[in-house]
Amino acid sequence: MRAQPGRGMRVLLSEGSSTSAREAVTALTLAGYTVEVCDPDPFCLTRFSRLVSRFHRCPGLRADPHGYLDFILALIRRRHFDVLLPIHEQGYLFARERERLAPHVAIALPSFDSYRLAHGKASFSRLLSELGLTQPETRIVADAGELRAVERFPVVVKTSIGTASRGVWMVRDQQELRAAAAALAAAGAFADEVLVQAFVEGAIEHAQAVFCRGRLAAVHVCRQVARGAGGGDAIKQSIHRPVVRAHLARIGERLAWHGALSVDYIVPSDGLDVPLYIDCNPRLVEPMSALLSGNDLADLLVRLSLGEAPAGVAEGRAGTRTHQGLQALLGCALAGGTRRDIWRECWRLATKRGPYAGSVEELTPVRLDWPSVIPELIVALRLLASPKAAHDLPGRFGSHLIDIATARAIGTPSDKPLGG
Repeated sequence: MRAQPGRGMRVLLSEGSSTSAREAVTALTLAGYTVEVCDPDPFCLTRFSRLVSRFHRCPGLRADPHGYLDFILALIRRRHFDVLLPIHEQGYLFARERERLAPHVAIALPSFDSYRLAHGKASFSRLLSELGLTQPETRIVADAGELRAVERFPVVVKTSIGTASRGVWMVRDQQELRAAAAALAAAGAFADEVLVQAFVEGAIEHAQAVFCRGRLAAVHVCRQVARGAGGGDAIKQSIHRPVVRAHLARIGERLAWHGALSVDYIVPSDGLDVPLYIDCNPRLVEPMSALLSGNDLADLLVRLSLGEAPAGVAEGRAGTRTHQGLQALLGCALAGGTRRDIWRECWRLATKRGPYAGSVEELTPVRLDWPSVIPELIVALRLLASPKAAHDLPGRFGSHLIDIATARAIGTPSDKPLGG
């Protein structure tokens, strides 16, 4: 992998803790951009990179959206950036405050109304129904009593706002249902909407797209081959799914979407090959899979931010297999793996054996960026010392995510701008 020289434009990533941010650093650097990152965690994933030209420690979005916004506004006024790229849920805040950001930096986002609709699980479910797109059997409940009345199992219970498996309960019986209802009530989740979806066996697939003012400009689809921590992908493979591409085009047109949009869906094991949509993320998700298949969504998103209007619809090659060693090790431990199992997984990753044969590491590009492997080595050592540590490690991160309280603090379209 070689960088395209001479671009010299500066991109500010809105956070540096997520796997999506870590991969965006690689993709953007290979496209020739100078990348800076802001994050509240001084030891976030992107700190372990020689590709990040500068790190800015900022308030956490979830705990202090007002402080985070003030920090970003001060930073883009003080330092020149060509593009602000909302790589995670910061897009919710930026869409709300787009008019305050626009005079200082280029950014590609839809209207706040469209962003909220795609971001909320209940509102996205209603959008699917409006467009006649398939989803698992779904009902929206208003309180704990209505939730406890559910009788058919298994089901998946979701808060309307939640990312990376936060706010999601797999419920198999009445006892687990009561526990989920109690946890939701304690968290104040019933002040918003709660979804109950029938559990469907099948393959998990992901599709991410870039839109130019409602028109589909690029799409990448991949299938989960092996599961990692928090439902993430340890191994994935790029595929072509024309029906999903058509559905994404309809969603983007309906929302007049501008920027990146991703969906997750299940292809049921009943042989009908019909995608059942289960989630929407108004952002890019781990863009290296797309780049390695020949579809540079991160570069396209930057160019779109700068006002370019791409022609046609870009789509990469099918059959490109990629993996994340960090997710693979955590997934092995979370599945009950012993120290011996984790040693074996380390060996297979290092030697590209077993499921990693012919696969490319997407999260830690050691030859290009040797410090990127440090977090993986630390996790491997911790898991070898105690495989049970896998249950604690993913929960350490999350200050870049929003919850119901954060969404309320950010406000609605009719509220005054934050801080003004």
